[in-house]
Amino acid sequence: MANHKSALKRIRSNNKKRLLNRFQHKTTRNAIKKLREITKKKEANKVFPTVVSLIDKLSKKNIIHANKASNLKSKLAKHVASL
Repeated sequence: MANHKSALKRIRSNNKKRLLNRFQHKTTRNAIKKLREITKKKEANKVFPTVVSLIDKLSKKNIIHANKASNLKSKLAKHVASL
């Protein structure tokens, strides 16, 4: 157990950040899955920008690596184009 006030505060703030990161990551993964399930091009074109935005936010906050974000966006763009 931590002995200093600052260490206790750090533990609390890390837990809050961890939960928020998990929520955002899971939300993005679900959005990606839903986009991949869409079969109509018009519908996919509507959803694509929001999913890309979510991925960019994760990358900006270092929840996922920038290269992983680029790979995901590329694959999703390829998928949408192939519909």
